[in-house]
Amino acid sequence: MSTTVLLEVFGGFLAACMALWFVALSRPADQPVAAQMFSGGQGIFVNQFETIRSALEAYVLKQGGLSSLGLLLLRLAIGVMMIHHGHEKLADPQQFANTYVASLHLPFPLFFAYAAGFSELIGSWLVILGLFTPFGALALTGTMTVAAYQHILTAGLNIYVLELVVLYLGGSLAILLVGPGRFSFDAGMLPGLLAKSSARTKPDTSAPLSEGISGLVPAYVPINVGNSDR
Repeated sequence: MSTTVLLEVFGGFLAACMALWFVALSRPADQPVAAQMFSGGQGIFVNQFETIRSALEAYVLKQGGLSSLGLLLLRLAIGVMMIHHGHEKLADPQQFANTYVASLHLPFPLFFAYAAGFSELIGSWLVILGLFTPFGALALTGTMTVAAYQHILTAGLNIYVLELVVLYLGGSLAILLVGPGRFSFDAGMLPGLLAKSSARTKPDTSAPLSEGISGLVPAYVPINVGNSDR
């Protein structure tokens, strides 16, 4: 695939995804409800959901625009450059298998050549768009870890051979650990998903309070306030 065609495909795909992202952002989301403490198993589930939600918000919805901008630039730099390596492997997987995978003494070298190529290609797109970013960053981190091991195994600790692999490995690992930032599809989809999940886990507050605490149902006893016999 030529560079011009690759850039055209990248531009069209990115424009379509950005349009879908703005459509998703313009859709009103339900207001998340706060978790409440209950003595039953439902309360424990709600508390666990709140813990997961807080972790996801801290991972994706970064505070500060500069940090998110820096993560966007890092994602673009790592993803765009790694697409080239994925296309190169898939253009001649047998040659890559004979040259690199065979030196690792792995079974089915052609299978691992295809796995490396698709991991880099799909992982790069996920990192660029910030869509399911941990999976994309994990795919790139895995392939670069194997590549670093292969270079050390065949050429030793040669800085001129390792420098590019280490840069890709460090960048993808940083994205995996830090998250995609606010300028990503993950950040655009997360509030709506959390609002829907929070609404599904909202406890039923229509039941009487005493029933929710001890399982008792209030009983209403009529009282006669009329004149009684003397």
